[in-house]
Amino acid sequence: MSDLPPMPHRPGPLDGVRVLDLSRILAGPTCTQLLGDMGADILKIERPGEGDDTRSWGPPFVRDHAGRPTQESAYYLCANRNKRSLALDIADPADAQTIRRLVRECDIVIENFKVGGLAKYGLDYESLAREKPDIVYCSITGFGQTGPNAAKPGYDLLAQAYGGIMSLTGVPEGEPMKVGVGIADVVCGLYASNAILAALRHRDRTGEGQQIDIALVDAQIAWLVNAGTNYLLSGQAPRRLGNQHPNIVPYQVFETRDGHAVVAAGNDRQYRSFCDLIGRPDLASDPRFCTNNQRIENREALIDLIAGELRQWEKAKLVEGLEAAGVPGGPINRLDEVFASDQVASRGMRVTIPYPDAETGTVELIGNPIKFSRTPVTYRRPPPTCGQHTQDVLEEFGLTTRATASAAE
Repeated sequence: MSDLPPMPHRPGPLDGVRVLDLSRILAGPTCTQLLGDMGADILKIERPGEGDDTRSWGPPFVRDHAGRPTQESAYYLCANRNKRSLALDIADPADAQTIRRLVRECDIVIENFKVGGLAKYGLDYESLAREKPDIVYCSITGFGQTGPNAAKPGYDLLAQAYGGIMSLTGVPEGEPMKVGVGIADVVCGLYASNAILAALRHRDRTGEGQQIDIALVDAQIAWLVNAGTNYLLSGQAPRRLGNQHPNIVPYQVFETRDGHAVVAAGNDRQYRSFCDLIGRPDLASDPRFCTNNQRIENREALIDLIAGELRQWEKAKLVEGLEAAGVPGGPINRLDEVFASDQVASRGMRVTIPYPDAETGTVELIGNPIKFSRTPVTYRRPPPTCGQHTQDVLEEFGLTTRATASAAE
C-alpha cells in the first residue's frame, strides 16, 4: 500500500480551470475526477438530501468511528475525489439561478441528463452559452443528442449490449457476457475528458466555447477497435472466443497444475521460443503451426496440444520460464494479489487519503495512472459528503441560496 506522497508545491496542469459538474453515476464523474486529479476545481452539484445515486450503491460502505455504515459507498468513492459538493436543487428556480451564476465563474460544464432535460431549468447549452459564451459544455447521454434513439436512457449494460461488445465476450458455447466493470461508462468518461481538453485548447486560441456531444453507445462502438474493423473488412460477424484472440495464436488463458496463466506469443519468434520452453520444438516446425496465419487456421488442434502440456506445469515455474524466454505472459491475479503487489506500490496505484468521518480516519482509493514529470497529479480532497461545501463555495463567489439566506437572518 502506498500512503499519500507529500503534496507538490507546483500546481497541476489544469490549475485555474473550474468545472461545474452536473453529472452523476460513473461516466461523468470519471471524467471530472480525472480533471480534478490534474488540478481543476470541480464543483459537484447534487440533489439535496440524496446526492449522487451511487452514494447508496453498496455494500460496502465507509464505516464511521462507531463502525456503522455511512451513506458513502465504495462505488461512490471510486470516481469522486478532488471535488467540492454543493447541495442545490435544479428544479428550484432560486437554486437554478444560483447554478447559472456559478457558471459565470467556470470554464466547463458537464452533464448527463436526458436529451433536452435541462432546458426547462435554463441549464442547457443554449441558455448557459448566453450567460457565458466561451463555456465548454459536455453532454453525456446513452445514444447522443441526435439519431433515432436519442430519447432512450443510457446505462452501461445497455451500451455494452447495443454496441456489440457483449456479442464478443464470453465462451463460445455460453451466453453473451458483459465486461466485469462498467467499462462503457469509464471509457466514455475518458473520451469526454479528452474532448474537453481539446475544446479548452480551441477556446484559449479563439475565445469560442462549444457543446460536446458524447454518447455511451458511440464510445463503446469506438472501442470495438480491431474486432470492429475485422468485421468491416471481412463482412463476417466474429464469434465469441472466450479468452482467445481473434488474430493471434496462442494468446489466451491456460490451465496449469495449480492455477491459470496467460500466454501471449505475439509473433513467430516468440512462438518458437515458447515451444522450446515447454519442450515441444516440434510444434514450431510443424507446417500446420509455423506462422501465425497457419496457427489461426489450425487453432483448435494447436491449443489442445499446448493445453495438455501446460497442465503439467506449476504456474510460478511457467511464468518464470516465459519471462526468461522473452515470451509475454503472466499470472492471473486476484484483486488481493493485485493491490498487494510491489508493482502497485511502486507505481502509486493504491493510495490512502485522509477521510475524517471514516472509522480509520482514511480511505483507500485507486491511484491515477498518469505520471507527469513536472506537474504531477494530486489527491487534494477526499470524496465529499453531499452538500459538504455548499456554504463555503457560495460565500467564495458572493452567492446565497434560500437556505443560507435564512440561516443568516
